Amino acid sequence: MTEYARALVWFRRDLRDFDHAALYYALKRSRQVTCVFVFDREILDALPDPADRRVEFIHASVTELQQALQARGGGLVVRHGVARDEIVQLAAELEAEAVFFNHDDDPAALARDTAVEAALRARGIAVHHTKDAVIFEREEVLTAGGTPYSVFTPYRNAWLKRLTPFDLQAYPVEAYAARLAAQSTPIPGLRELGFIPTNLRDMALPTGMTGGAQLFEDFLDRIDRYQDTRGFPAVKGPSYLSVHLRFGTVSIRQLAAAAWQRGGRGAQTWLSELIWRDFYHQILWHRPDVAAGHAFKRQYDALPWPNPPGHFEAWCEARTGYPLVDAAMRQLNQTGYMHNRLRMVTASFLTKDLLVDWRLGERYFADKLIDFDLAANSGGWQWAASVGCDAQPWFRIFNPVTQSGRFDAQGHFIRRYLPELVRVPEKFIHAPWTMPVAEQQRSGCVIGRDYPLPIVDHAVQRAQALALFRQASPPALK
Repeated sequence: MTEYARALVWFRRDLRDFDHAALYYALKRSRQVTCVFVFDREILDALPDPADRRVEFIHASVTELQQALQARGGGLVVRHGVARDEIVQLAAELEAEAVFFNHDDDPAALARDTAVEAALRARGIAVHHTKDAVIFEREEVLTAGGTPYSVFTPYRNAWLKRLTPFDLQAYPVEAYAARLAAQSTPIPGLRELGFIPTNLRDMALPTGMTGGAQLFEDFLDRIDRYQDTRGFPAVKGPSYLSVHLRFGTVSIRQLAAAAWQRGGRGAQTWLSELIWRDFYHQILWHRPDVAAGHAFKRQYDALPWPNPPGHFEAWCEARTGYPLVDAAMRQLNQTGYMHNRLRMVTASFLTKDLLVDWRLGERYFADKLIDFDLAANSGGWQWAASVGCDAQPWFRIFNPVTQSGRFDAQGHFIRRYLPELVRVPEKFIHAPWTMPVAEQQRSGCVIGRDYPLPIVDHAVQRAQALALFRQASPPALK
């Protein structure tokens, strides 16, 4: 095995200094290792809103990462530019003999990494990349016939059958920390990057490795109740670790190990959620076209979505007249987060009630979600729209009023985000248009004035959605 005098580790969606595959391998095989992060202009310049919570989260997490590496005797070089150029230039400047980084299976990231690897190898610089963001990736879990899974349950069963304690072991970065190069550069301010502060600090969402550890510790105290609480948006049920998983401020191995070793309904249900994440990542690897707006089930790729004028805008602006849907969209617009149950409800409503192309909703979530992950977002939207792998069957359509009554029975979540409904009696909170006029006046919420009338009739739209899918489905399913 070649030993390098100097190597470079390129941090991307792995903003931590512990249990880090690329950092571990670089330290183990090199006498001196420089760490680098690039605020990539190819990504940042394409973002539509300068008040982007993701950039602020990354900025805070990179700041903490630099401090943590310095505490180990190392440092972090931070650049703002085009990453595919900056990494090659920096490796040459430092006379690095090798560059290490972790996999990112986003098709755009793969294209970037291929270009970087080619440019580095042309200069005689070795390139090493490895798995870090998931437990099993790419072609590690396949069917007996050697093909990728397209249905979750058999994938999960194969995943669990393959899992061993070795797969969950942490990479002992600290054993080689003395080889870190004490090189750091100032971190550009948020405004220097072209962005402005958001309400992230007001959201009680801690950033960086310490934030991830804090949330994880809190969740472990609640994990046994996860199965019972995860579906209720007004209850503290989820782990709230999705953004930390997205940017690697926590270790997927640490999280999965805790769930696997603990056992019990709650922990096993949460482990299944982590396996869903691996599932969608391997789908993205095998079918990168799903990230380009193509349906996994190709017969639905050209489904003639009606896209009625104004429906998509009403959904985005929380003006549908269905309280749970509107409250969920306000949560997204105000915080950059949406409860997972509500992601399914709002996606189903957009596609099956409003008959709007799922790709518009997928793109809106991509722009707004602080925890946006291409594989999970595409997979989740295609599931809800019934066009993807392991999809919600097209003939099963969420009723937004029923969902509201089941998962926010007393309307606590609705009232939190729709203050205009705060005085509406519980019996009418899920369908306020059914309130008698006198009750509307007493509650200070006249429907059509203070809160919109329903934009559509669910029963009518359900019939239209069924007809739309029936026409595009194979004869055996009609």
